Amino acid sequence: MIQRIQSVFLLLVAISMVTSTLFPIWLQVNPDQTQSMEMTAWYTTITDTVKESVISQSNNFYIGILALITAAMAIYSLLQYKNRKKQLLVNMINALLMGLTLGLAVYTSFQSNESFNPTVGGAFLIGFYSIVFGLIMNLIANRFIRKDEMLIRSVDRIR
Repeated sequence: MIQRIQSVFLLLVAISMVTSTLFPIWLQVNPDQTQSMEMTAWYTTITDTVKESVISQSNNFYIGILALITAAMAIYSLLQYKNRKKQLLVNMINALLMGLTLGLAVYTSFQSNESFNPTVGGAFLIGFYSIVFGLIMNLIANRFIRKDEMLIRSVDRIR
């Protein structure tokens, strides 16, 4: 199981999706630098930087739940190493869910930007890039799973 390179990539997918729930996804500071808005996978928080107090907080739990579901699916796919076709199917569904997670993160950040300060753009942080990294690792894992499947088929033809 672990000697296959796609297992390492699937483990990296799970780690990166859990990382996206632990670190901030997006941050914006208003031009006066008196308020900042930080978006995580669970909350969007507007903070007064002068008083160090939270002004408002709204839920983004759907991003965090999707990220944890994709991490669980990556682990499940990792454990399906004997059934490559099922592993490919789970990874394709997982890629769709990761794309949905990424899309929701971008959509939520743009909606938050419109309500906070539409003239200045925010910055995507490590939580966002870990989702992108997980998506890339999932695609690479799929490539190696297909390569294994083609190798097995070619060996079966020789017999």
